[in-house]
Amino acid sequence: MSERSNDQTTGARRIVVSIDAMSGDRGPSAVVAAMVHSAEKNPAIGFIVHGDEAVLSPLLARRKTLEGRCEIRHAPRVVTMEEKPSHVVRHGQGTSMWGAIESVRLGEAGAVVSCGNTGALMALSMIRLRRLPGVTRPAIAVLWPSRNPQGFNVMLDVGADIRAEAQDLLNFAMMGASYARNGLNLERPRIGLLNVGTEEHKGRAELKAAHDLIQVAAHDGQFDFVGFVEGGDIPSDRVDVIVTDGFTGNVAIKTGEGTARMISDFLREAFSATPLSRIAALLALTSLRRMQKRIDPRRVNGGVFLGLNGTVVKSHGSADDTGISAAIKLAFQLAESGFLTRLAARLASSGPAGQSRPEDTDNNGGGA
Repeated sequence: MSERSNDQTTGARRIVVSIDAMSGDRGPSAVVAAMVHSAEKNPAIGFIVHGDEAVLSPLLARRKTLEGRCEIRHAPRVVTMEEKPSHVVRHGQGTSMWGAIESVRLGEAGAVVSCGNTGALMALSMIRLRRLPGVTRPAIAVLWPSRNPQGFNVMLDVGADIRAEAQDLLNFAMMGASYARNGLNLERPRIGLLNVGTEEHKGRAELKAAHDLIQVAAHDGQFDFVGFVEGGDIPSDRVDVIVTDGFTGNVAIKTGEGTARMISDFLREAFSATPLSRIAALLALTSLRRMQKRIDPRRVNGGVFLGLNGTVVKSHGSADDTGISAAIKLAFQLAESGFLTRLAARLASSGPAGQSRPEDTDNNGGGA
């Protein structure tokens, strides 16, 4: 099976997604259920599923939707959440995570999805797939609910590396812009650099240097640079892509997730406190469900590893079938759009200072 395989029934081209089926807190049954959701909504998707064949075969055999669209690759071992990345790099061969990444490295699949150990997944991806030319540090990009018409903003890095120099932040800006164009269909994304204030004199030296580099790149690039932004701008409609280092980004996203859970708990307590509040909850049920759907973290489940020679999507380890299905959908969209080829071209066409040359276009005349 190749990255784009032929459907023997219809003759249509399929986009193949490589699945690490054994990682994650909910086990392979949740992963298979997510694959069913994705297959029902998208006839153009196919799967290479990595894991214990004795466990996966019965699960897949019961799902008629997946018939003829899956290939099982037996992997006898699983990378646990407790394993150190260095140990997995040395001894990970034979695990479902290793096999899933290998399918992308060999060109059999267009993207990989895993719910497993983030550090191990990043380490294996860097070793097996390698970095794109010009990328010193890969980044993890996530979607953040926002006031923008598209409903989400892109934020990176959120934990691939705690450090980032000025050139790294420039690469993050370019990768984030490319992701926003292909993942959110934004023709000209607006980039913001996260800082402690919006004034140009504020922040660490590398932030000031990155500000100047991104500003220069924006002149010839296919994005706009709005300058420094603050934490309150992350969910705003002022910006589409927020660039920061992995330490700050990881703290920000986990703070946001914790705050969302707290607000949800407070609302649940408030609406169940008295008989009158329970009646009020019934009256507001439609509005509450609409709000819940808009901020449901499962809809934006999936952090994309950017800067590698392959598309890797990391799902939350605790994600249910709805969340994993969202990660699979994202992987499919990026593979179908040719995102990686465009991103590589974008980075390759950048000069030492991050300036894009006029010929920086994809095969269709558009940018990454």
